[in-house]
Amino acid sequence: MNNEYLERITINNEICNGKPTIRNMRFTVTQLLELLASGMKTDEILEDYDFLEEEDIKAALVYAAKLSNPQSVVPIVAA
Repeated sequence: MNNEYLERITINNEICNGKPTIRNMRFTVTQLLELLASGMKTDEILEDYDFLEEEDIKAALVYAAKLSNPQSVVPIVAA
């Protein structure tokens, strides 16, 4: 898995109460994953949320995969 995508996932106590967000925007990883889980396709998400990039979606998926693997430890520093 490409850890470079994880640089797009940010945690900032001042934004969304410290929840993981996409590029320090007020758009959480959870929101993006819920859109994907609801069946939205990547191109539909990008069309509806023009501030997102395809790499943001990949980053959210990599982040979720890392979280679900107890053997995977990824240090993320709060801003």
